[in-house]
Amino acid sequence: MKVYTSDKIRNIALLGHSGSGKTMLTEAMIHATGVSNRLGRVEDGTTVSDWDEEEIKRTQSINLSVVPCEWSGHKINVLDTPGYPDFLGEIISALRVSEAAIIIVDAVSGVEVGTELAWQYLDQRQLPRFVFINKMDRDHANFERTLKALGEAFDGNFVPLLLPIGSEADFKGVVSVVDGKAYLDADGKATSAPAEMATALEEANLVLVEAAAESDDDLLMKYLEGETLTADEIAAGLKTAICSGSVIPVLCGSATHELGVRITMDLILSLVPSPVEGGPYPILINDEESELAGTADGPVAALVFKTIADPFVGRINIFRVFSGTVQPDNRLYNSNKQTEERMGGIFTLRGKEQLPVDSIMAGDIAAVAKLSHTATGDTLAAKGSDIILPPPKFPNPLYAVSVRPATQADSAKIGSALSRLVEEDPTLNWHNEASVRQMILSGMGDVHMTIAVNRLKNKFGVNVKTDVPKVPYRETVSRTASAYHRHKKQTGGAGQFGEVHLRVEPGEEGSGLTYTWEVFGGAISTSYRPSIEKGIHSVMGSGVMAGYPVVDIKVAVYDGKEHPVDSKDIAFQIAGREAFKKAFLDASPVFMEPIYKVDATVPEENMGDILGDLNTRRARVLGMNTVRGKSVITAEVPYAELLRYANDLRSMTQGRGIYSIEFLRYEKVPTHLAQEIIAASKKEEE
Repeated sequence: MKVYTSDKIRNIALLGHSGSGKTMLTEAMIHATGVSNRLGRVEDGTTVSDWDEEEIKRTQSINLSVVPCEWSGHKINVLDTPGYPDFLGEIISALRVSEAAIIIVDAVSGVEVGTELAWQYLDQRQLPRFVFINKMDRDHANFERTLKALGEAFDGNFVPLLLPIGSEADFKGVVSVVDGKAYLDADGKATSAPAEMATALEEANLVLVEAAAESDDDLLMKYLEGETLTADEIAAGLKTAICSGSVIPVLCGSATHELGVRITMDLILSLVPSPVEGGPYPILINDEESELAGTADGPVAALVFKTIADPFVGRINIFRVFSGTVQPDNRLYNSNKQTEERMGGIFTLRGKEQLPVDSIMAGDIAAVAKLSHTATGDTLAAKGSDIILPPPKFPNPLYAVSVRPATQADSAKIGSALSRLVEEDPTLNWHNEASVRQMILSGMGDVHMTIAVNRLKNKFGVNVKTDVPKVPYRETVSRTASAYHRHKKQTGGAGQFGEVHLRVEPGEEGSGLTYTWEVFGGAISTSYRPSIEKGIHSVMGSGVMAGYPVVDIKVAVYDGKEHPVDSKDIAFQIAGREAFKKAFLDASPVFMEPIYKVDATVPEENMGDILGDLNTRRARVLGMNTVRGKSVITAEVPYAELLRYANDLRSMTQGRGIYSIEFLRYEKVPTHLAQEIIAASKKEEE
């Protein structure tokens, strides 16, 4: 593929509700460039960006896909993102390396859940945005109704740049408010606008000129004094307004019929800031905040924003160059891992197709295979520059399952397969939870988990069985108690004897076991001190009441007896273990459960239902706030009540509610629930 200079590059993410037509718009854009000789279809799995086996099977996007489109001497890097909320990580990655985004809206359905979520992500990143009202050819499509719905749902000045010619079966193309020309066919050739649209075009042009003038004081004065703004002044003013977020341009068309697509690409070139205009970019140098101009002649700095774990090729890292120029066989330094990497061959991706390139300039996106240590979020820079680009910030996983290998053969491969899966998707996480003897895989929702499990099987050849994970409770004591145990065993030969008196009491939070020796006068030899501690440790791992680890406890050994012949290490291990169990059960033992902070953002009309539901989950509501017409609830909730909250919140809010969780601490479990935990443990043992 040709090398493009930074000023000729545009990076734009496509966002929107699932099924709104993001992938088809991408397909239409690449078809317009002449790369593919036929327009692919999502339903038959022939699109460039949905090439993954799971995407073809489900006829929906699951992964972020980079599709470069060469258009009018420029390169548009289109980042096609999934619309389903479980794949939020792909959207976060795309927005981290884009200068702007297009939100695709269905002309029939209007503003949907995915539209609202996309808007929230863009607000967080404070990125310029466009709206593309798609599917104008469908029955019941209505441009004006959709435009009105956008204005009611979101704050912003929505300014149409394209107007539809007809709608539904009579949709013929679009008229550009910018140049007054009509674009009727898939080939995008400009013709005169229909006479019947003259009034609508004049009104829309007036709104456009006013929006452009308001972006600049000099332009505004000129406009108010009755002077006519030139086309260049309008374009410059409009671009300034878009970049500041004061104007949201509205486009329209039909991706499946390729109507309005070519003029949309022209508008992207003229109105989306180039990587040079998007700078300067924030960086860290030795933990000090700084900035990078983002030019091709600056110091090399590239951010890896996505990783593909290919079972045949190995790891493929997709990166964006924020400064400098990267060439094949460059040696770059991973600033995060503090290790050198040799780049090898560099290529751009078009879906799954790899296109070799001679160099990649600042602002462009490319990929490299077989780097040894680099993962998503890492910075590649010149050695000694110490530049770190802020990585994408991914939310904590919300939904977990326990996984176990289906067969002995799967058992040998499961660890490495899970690690490669998590490399590919940073919103996935896995760990061994020793306290419940389970392998936990967590992500953003049930669909996310289902696809992750399918990938383990289809991509890495590992079959697993899943279940609801156990809550990692802890056991501890709430008061002081003492006990003793004598271990005596005579079997004809050498016997075993050991007697231990000990005291247990609550310890400091996070202290684990505090073990002290208070034996005076030689009742027990100090050589048996480690033996008793070993016996206590053997219980702490497996618990006393229900098999959960014992934490935050002080144990003092204060007396005991030994035998000159029969006392030995194992005898005092057993005596210490059993004495500890007795004292533990006499010290008012309690269960401790993990408590998480939950921040839920829900529509105002659902707030009462959400608060009521949280009360049934033993939540402690800390605060409520209203942000941009949404209610934000902050609460502390036991983890046991959050295991399937992702599904429940979506159900209660028709998918409009989102939340994040963060671990806080452990707290005592109410007494009535402790009995249920013990009963469940006994049932499992049986």
